[in-house]
Amino acid sequence: MTPFHLIPEALSPAECDALIALCQGHEMKDAGLVRQTTAHQIRRAELSWLDDIPEASWVMDRMIRLVAEANRAAFGFDLTDFLESPQVARYGAEREGHFDWHSDIGSGQVAAKRKLTIVVQLSDPADYQGGVLELRPDSNIREVERARGTAVLFPSFVLHRVTPVTEGTRWSLTLWTHGPAFR
Repeated sequence: MTPFHLIPEALSPAECDALIALCQGHEMKDAGLVRQTTAHQIRRAELSWLDDIPEASWVMDRMIRLVAEANRAAFGFDLTDFLESPQVARYGAEREGHFDWHSDIGSGQVAAKRKLTIVVQLSDPADYQGGVLELRPDSNIREVERARGTAVLFPSFVLHRVTPVTEGTRWSLTLWTHGPAFR
């Protein structure tokens, strides 16, 4: 199995701009709030959920098609649906935006069914420093391509992080596809 799969130009620069603008026009919530306690040492970002933004419905249509093609080409997982809203994250240097090592599969009815994680780079890499998405599918750490509009797909059990943003702002789109438990 491939540790991750890249899709260059999953979104155009204009589509990235449009998605960022939609999220800036809606309230973004602090991602450091976990179970009513602050966890900024783990994650410091602001989030928008696209289910709350009707004008962003086109994003799911695009992602469903891309995920189906990538899964056939690289993973062959048994996928059934998307149970969670896609989220757009803003990692700003003013807050040292980051997300420490974690996996996206976990306990709970929804997280336990996550099979593939999809992250799309919305920002131009020249607009920020740091903020590198790193994957650790084995004992090696791999940096993910930062080209604007590029999507990376990887099994949700793979450890990954976003290093601290030291200048500017990094925007990304994340969603998960679900299916029966791995066996």
